[in-house]
Amino acid sequence: MRKAFDKLISWTGIIVATVLLVAAGLLTWASTFATSTVHDQLAAQQITMPVAAALTTPQMKAELTQYAGQELTTGAQAKAYADYYIQAHMDEASQGKTYSQVSGEYMAALKAAPTAQATQDLGQLRQTLFMGTTLRGMLLNAYAFATIGAIAMWAAIAAFAGSLVMFVLGGLGLRHAHKVNLVEAPAIEKIHSHA
Repeated sequence: MRKAFDKLISWTGIIVATVLLVAAGLLTWASTFATSTVHDQLAAQQITMPVAAALTTPQMKAELTQYAGQELTTGAQAKAYADYYIQAHMDEASQGKTYSQVSGEYMAALKAAPTAQATQDLGQLRQTLFMGTTLRGMLLNAYAFATIGAIAMWAAIAAFAGSLVMFVLGGLGLRHAHKVNLVEAPAIEKIHSHA
């Protein structure tokens, strides 16, 4: 009875270890895919991070100095560029108004005074904010996928470690079941010989 229980638990552990090993392999593939895709897509855009002289605010300097002059190829760079360079310039141009707010003002001005210079200026600002918001969205998507890739790699490492532990425990359990079998066999023989 003890031998059967040990074998059941041990083989269950080995099955769990195999599942974890497969999961670790898939997570490694997912991490590599996400990371390399983000790199390739960002590199194709040929964006260079702003040089130190172009960092005009204390927050820009604090967040972007480490990347100054580098080619933008990572999720972390994409987030920094989107949040502390593009957003800063959009806020400066619009006095902190969002694309939606400026678009609403432009639509109202277009009805009231379609040919006025102020309406034309609002239209240009609306277009600038639209492009900036779109670029920010794309860069922040790249950051999100890079983060998912990093999480997948940590999960893969945990799954590999868990798989190793379960293989070791399963092997030890099978070894123990074999020892129990060797101990039980002579005891059973003694019982039969006395009968």
